Amino acid sequence: MKTVTLTIDGRTIKAREGEKLLWVALENGIYIPNLCAIPGVKHPAAACRLCFVEIEGYPRPVTACTEPVVEGMVVSTRSPRVDRLVQTAFELLLSNHQLDCANCPRNRSCELQRIARERRTPLRVKRLRKLERELPVDDSSPALRYDPRKCVLCGKCVWVCREKGTGVLGFAGRGFGRRITTFGDVPLGQSGCNGCGECARICPVGALVEKKADV
Repeated sequence: MKTVTLTIDGRTIKAREGEKLLWVALENGIYIPNLCAIPGVKHPAAACRLCFVEIEGYPRPVTACTEPVVEGMVVSTRSPRVDRLVQTAFELLLSNHQLDCANCPRNRSCELQRIARERRTPLRVKRLRKLERELPVDDSSPALRYDPRKCVLCGKCVWVCREKGTGVLGFAGRGFGRRITTFGDVPLGQSGCNGCGECARICPVGALVEKKADV
């Protein structure tokens, strides 16, 4: 495959032509916030809206997870426009996320915490009204615990369940009521889930956790 040369935040980088910009940046130690991106997926969902960057010559910021690299591309991961977009998307996520980090099994290994740390932004909602979802914790599975109040709707668990599990997870509802649940909205323990744990391992937050690791 052809190799191209591009510039990201002033650094000259070589990459395979057509590779998605997000992975090129991350592989070269340049952090771009992301929650829904999955390596190797041909058609990224771009659902979290956190990986915006500016590219010289483009009229507006684009999502790095969907943008293929080309020869001579000049990219900025930080700019006033990018920072506004990312901050707004981040606060929207936090506005309906249960922020109980101290009691969360993913404390200190949560992607939301990493984003806050890397972007040097508070892990709290400053401009938006807090609208936490009143959804029950699903503790029915012997292997997994699912707390939908912490779910960021990245879709990674749905993808990995279809690819490596039993395909019991999917999206339901619209707007504020959108959530990830099982087919027929039955408890996880009655859904046909085999407890493989792939969903918990790919979850970027503490929505799905393995009980054996939940101490």
